[in-house]
Amino acid sequence: AAYPLTQMEMDDVYGYDYMNTYHPMYEKDGGIPAIAEVKFSLASNRGCFGGCSFCALTFHQGRIVQTRSHESIIEEAKRMTKDPEFKGYIHDVGGPTANFRHPACEKQMKYGVCQNKQCLFPKPCQNLNASHKDYVELLRKLRRIPGVKKVFVRSGIRFDYLLADHDDTFLRELCRYHISGQLRVAPEHISDNVLKYMGKPSNQVYETFIKKYEKINEQYGLKQYAVPYLMSSHPGSTLKDAVALAEYIRDIGYMPEQVQDFYPTPSTISTCMYYTGVDPRTMEPVYVARDPHEKAMQRALIQYRRPENYDLVKEALIKAGRKDLIGFEKHCLITPRKMDRNTSGYKDVHKKNPSGQATRNQNNKNSNHRKQDKSGKNSGSYKSGQDNRNSRTGKPAGQNDKKYQKQKTGKKKH
Repeated sequence: AAYPLTQMEMDDVYGYDYMNTYHPMYEKDGGIPAIAEVKFSLASNRGCFGGCSFCALTFHQGRIVQTRSHESIIEEAKRMTKDPEFKGYIHDVGGPTANFRHPACEKQMKYGVCQNKQCLFPKPCQNLNASHKDYVELLRKLRRIPGVKKVFVRSGIRFDYLLADHDDTFLRELCRYHISGQLRVAPEHISDNVLKYMGKPSNQVYETFIKKYEKINEQYGLKQYAVPYLMSSHPGSTLKDAVALAEYIRDIGYMPEQVQDFYPTPSTISTCMYYTGVDPRTMEPVYVARDPHEKAMQRALIQYRRPENYDLVKEALIKAGRKDLIGFEKHCLITPRKMDRNTSGYKDVHKKNPSGQATRNQNNKNSNHRKQDKSGKNSGSYKSGQDNRNSRTGKPAGQNDKKYQKQKTGKKKH
């Protein structure tokens, strides 16, 4: 195995005169639009001691964090300010994990990484150095560069590591200066059983971070939100766990735009679980969703509001024994389809006549529309104009899926 790069070697690697753009061969195709998201970003570190079971990055960059010097990063930032396309915004200062700016502990540099222990899981190691002072100072220096209007941090923040630092200066300055409205964090799931197999901290740790994050934003009068990354069908995740995650999403009013469905990648602990059905750390059996249809159901539950996911969500709820989440009550995830409300309960509006052909019950054809009073205004239980803005994401549920969120307007009966 190769030794980690020294800081001088890191500076040398990033000190070359790179073009900082895509290859000219792509010009004929109109270039690569995605370059705009990374062109004015700064890589400050390599490696990660997070130890997520599903992540292969450790095998590419190592568990010992390697960093560039402040001078190297500032020099690159100054060169950015001279680029004609630079508008004053540095899009990111980070790496695999933004707030890792030094090795996990001094022992790593002398003895290497621990063979059978993780730095953060199941709890932060007592030898962990969780100081953010170096990162805070780096960000302050970047903010002072002439021509720089704003320095954002868009790489993922390891929130359990942040909480291990008793000095909250970094979190305060992160909220005040370095968030563009939304902070990306990766709790991945809310079931502690699943999180255990993922090598992630318990859900309580995430909730503690969110409360602290919201409190600091409130103190500064800022409306900024946390956007959680979530994963479906990781080894250990059952349909019941997936339903619990869907209920959590419902409760915080969040509609994920993207969902990562677990797939096995070489060399990871999660891949070992996927193929063997055994947790190699304990040699105990672990449930694995391998069937593509079940994986599709778990994924659909996270985006249960999307109409195209309806059948999968309904099937999943029935299989999980959660028919109570199918209905018209506030806590329900989906409503019944082709059902009519009346005093005797619900009945199918598509009846069969004596010949066996389906016919629509004409008396009930408008029963699914909202009732209207004499003035023509809606008098049903829906409240128009109500702001269901999510306190964590700042978006109404499914804001980015407007075509999925349009409600049908009522029609006056004749």
